[in-house]
This record gives sequence, C-alpha cells and structure tokens, in this order.
Amino acid sequence: MRILGIVPARYASTRFPGKPLAMIAGKPLIQRVVERCRQARSLAEVVVATDDDRIAAVARGFSRVEMTSAMHPSGTDRAAEVVARCACDAAVNIQGDEPLIDPAVIDAVAGALERWEMATAATPLRDPAEYDNPNVVKVVVNAAGQALYFSRRTIPYVRDAAGCSAAEQMAAFPFLKHVGIYGYRRGILLELVRRPVSPLEAAERLEQLRALDGGVGIGVVRVEYDSVGVDIPADVARVEERLRA
Repeated sequence: MRILGIVPARYASTRFPGKPLAMIAGKPLIQRVVERCRQARSLAEVVVATDDDRIAAVARGFSRVEMTSAMHPSGTDRAAEVVARCACDAAVNIQGDEPLIDPAVIDAVAGALERWEMATAATPLRDPAEYDNPNVVKVVVNAAGQALYFSRRTIPYVRDAAGCSAAEQMAAFPFLKHVGIYGYRRGILLELVRRPVSPLEAAERLEQLRALDGGVGIGVVRVEYDSVGVDIPADVARVEERLRA
C-alpha cells in the first residue's frame, strides 16, 4: 500500500498568523513537522499541502509541496485535493502544528488502514483539568477497536461515580482522549469530502462525525503519545523546552 503523509498548512491562523513559518529552535515549525513525519516507516512520501506562496517557498527547501485551493474549509479537504491528483492508495493527515509528533503514532494509524477504511488514534486521559474541557475531544471505542462516538463532552457517563471529583471518575473508568491524526484509504477520503456536513458534525463541530454518521468504520489505535501542539505564540517556548529535554 502506497501511503502519503500529508501536512496541511495555512498562513491565516486566527490566534497565530503565519504559524507554519514560526521559528522553533532554529527551524520553521512546518519543517519540524515534516522531519518527524519522515521518520515514520509507513509513508512513501511526505507532502506539504498549502494555499500560501510564502509557506510554499520555504517548504520547497525540504519537502514536496502541493498548492491547493484557498477555499477549503478544513485540512481534510486540502488533503483530499492532494490525494485526488497523486498516485497513492491511502493517506495519513498529520496536523501541521505538532512539531513533536511521534513517528510511531503515524505508523500505527497507517497500519490500521489494512483493516479499516479510516483510522485515528487515542491516548488515556490523564489530566483532571481536561476532563470537562470541550477543547479536549473524547472518544469511546468498542472491543474491536472501532470508534463508537467522539464528543466534546466527557463520555461515557459513569453513573456510579457521577457525584465524585474528576480525578475519582477518571480512576473509575479508562477515558480516552482523541489524538488529531487521521488515516484514510483513498476512496473513502474522496467520498467523505463530497458528502454534506452531517447533523452530528454540525452539532459538535467535529468533522470525523461525518464518517460515523455515514456508517464509515473508524479504527482507533491506542497510543501513549499526547499531542503537544503550537496554537499560540507562547507555545513556541514550551515546545523548545521539550526539544532541549
């Protein structure tokens, strides 16, 4: 199976304009992500997908670049445009703001595509501060490793521990935190971006629910990696500290 690693990158981030070009320990953020992706054994090639000439000019120094439409509503749509014109059987969509992405996580998600049309990752929820945080997406998985649901709410509801603290509820059930990396077989990716936004997707503002709403099975690999993203300028120092460590 020929699998592309696709790293969507846009310049117009609301909270951090020009984020892909932010310097992290002497290298642009987007270069840090690409270098980590290249350590994954499952990817035939890594592609930066962008609509911005400034990002493209920098990224061409270390990666293949595919220019995409500026009208895409999500990184998934941008990845689909690349897949539609490239020779591949599948793709792994890696967020362009995670310079510490673990290559083993990429390989695990890619490997799950042997069984599932779509795959993603989850890690144990460890921090009580994230328990009720709607920006931390939770996922419940069945015994076969298939996603049952993703939510910004804490799921499942643990009835017998409902009156307890977040830490006590986390001790009562192994909650899973979604890690935002997606693998797609070529056909299902191209199909999903043609489907309309589903009711669940619109309600939660989670695009993976379009797949579940449409009956697409999503395999979930369990990993120990917990994402360290760059969302705001202050995150640069946090990542640089991790790199030094």
